[in-house]
Amino acid sequence: MNHPPSDNSTASELAFSRAAISLMKGVVYRETDDNTWQSLCNLAPRLREYVSHLGLELMLDEAEGCAYLRQRPSDAAYDELPRLVARRPLSYPVSLLLALLRRRLAEQDAKGGDTRLIVSRDDMVDLMRMFLPPTGNESRLVDKIDAHINKVIDLGFLRRLKNDDARFEVRRILKSFVDAQWLTDFDSKLAAYATQGTASPAGDPE
Repeated sequence: MNHPPSDNSTASELAFSRAAISLMKGVVYRETDDNTWQSLCNLAPRLREYVSHLGLELMLDEAEGCAYLRQRPSDAAYDELPRLVARRPLSYPVSLLLALLRRRLAEQDAKGGDTRLIVSRDDMVDLMRMFLPPTGNESRLVDKIDAHINKVIDLGFLRRLKNDDARFEVRRILKSFVDAQWLTDFDSKLAAYATQGTASPAGDPE
């Protein structure tokens, strides 16, 4: 005789499904969904095994409070699978802005205190201005930088503050995409980028 699943078993399966679906939809942040975050941490070994069959890796950063899926590194056993996580080639200006914001995060972390990094639109314009070719038209330059900022928002590395369209929070998941090792060569890389006019600082986010 088959017995119906217990309430605990059903709750556990629902928690697993909710965590897996949330990861498939995008980045999971502790600050925005604590219940799913706790389930994800508790079920991490099982989730890692599950997504590995899909050619994916679970990237879980408990210190920063974020988790996401990325495509497994090249592996003959999985290379023939369709990609679930699309590659996103980045333009030089978008790569540059990500790198500059990552350095600001490192500088703030070195000082200690508030872990949130808030930057204004004007801050980002000033950060990027010296590395972009002059246009002779300030308004056009700012419009272009606005477009790069919007792309970084779409990628999930910036979030507009409520009731303040001119200020943004830098999402700490950026640390996972532009790592500390890369920052040690930051100045020399920027010089190379300025010469090349094209770049992708830490590998294209996937």
